[in-house]
Amino acid sequence: MSSLLIKPHAPEGDGKIIEVTPDSAGWRYVGFQLFALNPGDRVEQETGDREVALVLVEGKAQFVAAGQERGELGERMDVFEKSKPWAVYVPDRSTWSAEATTPCTLAVCSAPGNGNHAARVIGPQDIAFEVRGTGANERHIHPILMEDRPWADSLLVTEVFTPQGNWSSYPPHRHDEDDFPNQTYLEETYYHRLSPGQGYGYQRIYTDALADGTRELDENLAVSNGDVTLVPKGYHPCGAPYGYEMYYLNVMAGPLRKWRFQNDPDHDWIFQRDAAT
Repeated sequence: MSSLLIKPHAPEGDGKIIEVTPDSAGWRYVGFQLFALNPGDRVEQETGDREVALVLVEGKAQFVAAGQERGELGERMDVFEKSKPWAVYVPDRSTWSAEATTPCTLAVCSAPGNGNHAARVIGPQDIAFEVRGTGANERHIHPILMEDRPWADSLLVTEVFTPQGNWSSYPPHRHDEDDFPNQTYLEETYYHRLSPGQGYGYQRIYTDALADGTRELDENLAVSNGDVTLVPKGYHPCGAPYGYEMYYLNVMAGPLRKWRFQNDPDHDWIFQRDAAT
């Protein structure tokens, strides 16, 4: 199995089913944990030198962040209800806890923090709805904590719903060079869900062809419901087969909290054509 494909495991004592750290991923910035909680289950952590975005993928929980009660948060009970999520931002050098009040899927997104922001609840009223792409490239976006929300030091977090038969993160693009304003270096994780749950999706992660036609990285991944993929570099499109909707939660971070990317030159004509219509 590819080292870029992370499968969920049986819940640990605290309900954790996935953990990606900078050390385990072989990079510097992005961390990701996923918890499957039952009512009454409680998770508590210190943030250390990392800021955290707690995203309620589904279910409800009582939160304490930076020493303050944040109340019971959550609304959608199934991610494919497609309503906007609730999230909590917690700065570095702080603590947080979550106690599930219903069955709950909690994502813990982390990146280096610099102590510049206070803890806050991010509710549906703070999150826009965007339609990106056209035709079989259309997908629906909830930008949870992107750069237009100046509430974090490093983290960029968004979720995407891709209709059955459509492509996403497409045309293929990359953000693996520290060359602002043309491009920013951002590591990225994708947490995938499929509906119906027995479905699968596709994600290719690849770099530009070298002079001899080979590529430094060229992985073709079949993703199942609940899988996480790692994007350390390169282009990373994904697709949802007919009959199956695809959801993914993206976490990105790098030295500059801005999302600037370059399309694959071989396929940029698609973007140019669609932009002109």
